[in-house]
Amino acid sequence: MGMNVGSESTTEDEGIVDINTTPLIDVMLVLLIMLIITIPLQTQSVAIDLPQGNPPPSTEEVPVVTLVVDFDNTITWNGQPVSGEDDLQAHLREIASAQPKPEFHIQPNRLADYKTVIHVMADAQRLGVTQMGIVGQEQFVDQ
Repeated sequence: MGMNVGSESTTEDEGIVDINTTPLIDVMLVLLIMLIITIPLQTQSVAIDLPQGNPPPSTEEVPVVTLVVDFDNTITWNGQPVSGEDDLQAHLREIASAQPKPEFHIQPNRLADYKTVIHVMADAQRLGVTQMGIVGQEQFVDQ
């Protein structure tokens, strides 16, 4: 960064106005070194007692309920057709209150309406079904 004062010719009487950055750089380096020295090392650790070995396998078999939404938006519950909204809600209430809670698998067809699938999922959530999942996603992968 510099600035010339006067004409283009350089004579001894002219002053050259330049900022000397060497002392500034020296001061910045000293400050940086002081900062690095004064920062404490992060040697904090938390002791956690982790379990040893493999957990035992679950002996309880969880029942699975499968609901299929076909291409024409017909709904089947474990292979049996669902007659209407009341029948669907009765099935959903049944699995929401069952012990142990069954897994609720929704298997939509690729051509099924989004509205129908989301309606079933919203009803299930509203009625208290907690273990819900969508299965059969391999049909949506473009070949």
